[in-house]
Amino acid sequence: MPCPRLAARAVILHQDRLLLVNAWPGEKSDLWCAPGGGVERGRSLTENLAREVHEETGLRVAVGVPCLINEFHDPRGKFHQVEIFFRAEITGGELSDAWRDPEGIVHKRRFFARAEAEGLNLKPSSLPAIAWSGGVYYDPLEPILR
Repeated sequence: MPCPRLAARAVILHQDRLLLVNAWPGEKSDLWCAPGGGVERGRSLTENLAREVHEETGLRVAVGVPCLINEFHDPRGKFHQVEIFFRAEITGGELSDAWRDPEGIVHKRRFFARAEAEGLNLKPSSLPAIAWSGGVYYDPLEPILR
């Protein structure tokens, strides 16, 4: 059985709005998530996260403290991912519709007010509550969305 995949994600509040990305190639889903992705061996979680945020959004960030551990899996398959969410602050760059994710996965990126974020198809669904609070949380294992 393969080990769970490890990913790092950024919770970025800027002007009281949460940065989210739509990371479905070919715009096949309305699911939004925090920017970030898989961790590469030999790099720290924070280094991986800063790289992923830049690739997906064009923004440079300072990565802060962890705020959420989330995990999900495919009950019919072998996929299991553990995600560590870190609070992060923008240190450079700006969002642009012209920005292209080099891997071609993220095709939309934008900031959402809390009420907007709470109405989205969003994983994890607890993300708005976590983004606008100050604690550290754990979301237990949930099935992957198809």
